[in-house]
Amino acid sequence: MPTAPPLPLLIEPEQLQACLDDPQILVVDLSDPLSYVAGHIPGAVSLGYAELIRPVPPAMGLLPTLARLSELLSSLGLTAERQVVAYDNEGNGRAARLLWTLAVLGHERLSLLDGGRYSWESVGPFETRSRSASPSAYQARLGNPAALAEKNWLLAQLGRPDLALLDARTPAEYAGMDVRAARGGHIPGAVNLNWTDVMDPLRQLRLQPEPTLRAMLETRGVTPDKEVVVYCQTHHRSAHTYWVLRCLGYPRVRGYAGAWSEWGNDPQMPIER
Repeated sequence: MPTAPPLPLLIEPEQLQACLDDPQILVVDLSDPLSYVAGHIPGAVSLGYAELIRPVPPAMGLLPTLARLSELLSSLGLTAERQVVAYDNEGNGRAARLLWTLAVLGHERLSLLDGGRYSWESVGPFETRSRSASPSAYQARLGNPAALAEKNWLLAQLGRPDLALLDARTPAEYAGMDVRAARGGHIPGAVNLNWTDVMDPLRQLRLQPEPTLRAMLETRGVTPDKEVVVYCQTHHRSAHTYWVLRCLGYPRVRGYAGAWSEWGNDPQMPIER
């Protein structure tokens, strides 16, 4: 069977609806289990968010091992040729974490449903029958390590003129007033863009228009000529920010999975408030 051209990185419900019968499309629902049971996009398989993270306290959102990812993605029926479309019911942070994980593995056929479950409600039917995937033999490998930032690498990069650090937490977390680690504050040189600010509440949490997003980033010095590292507390919220930057065509973007739960709890790491 010939492989269809890849879908865009960000798709509308109408685009997904038109290709739901394509067996090469793998729709993954990362909503909470009750939401999935109550109704999901026809054919979508459910994936629990906890499966995508490896907690090693105090770092609570690390990338799982390649062996674990091979097992997990095989259970979804993933193959190298399949197009993954991800969504959830809470702003697409969970969905984006799956897409970032797959990007680290070098999987290229990836799409985020703009607005997630909320946008689908306006155009498509839901089904309540749970779907079980036909298992595959997916072998995870670190195919794109440039999408991943690790603590020691990031420490060595601080101060680079072509590096932009983007903190996707709330302003209170960024300023050190809302403390969720041993220390409050942010990584030196980071600028703040709360992940929810890029969503449009009047359009079912779709992303803001492209000119608005670009202005948000460029006024903070986060420009496409720089290598951008995004982080939050556990690389849940910042995975969404990572995908926004990818959709805007930023060529060099990394997600720091250790995030503030790792950095803020390590007394040897420098911080700013």
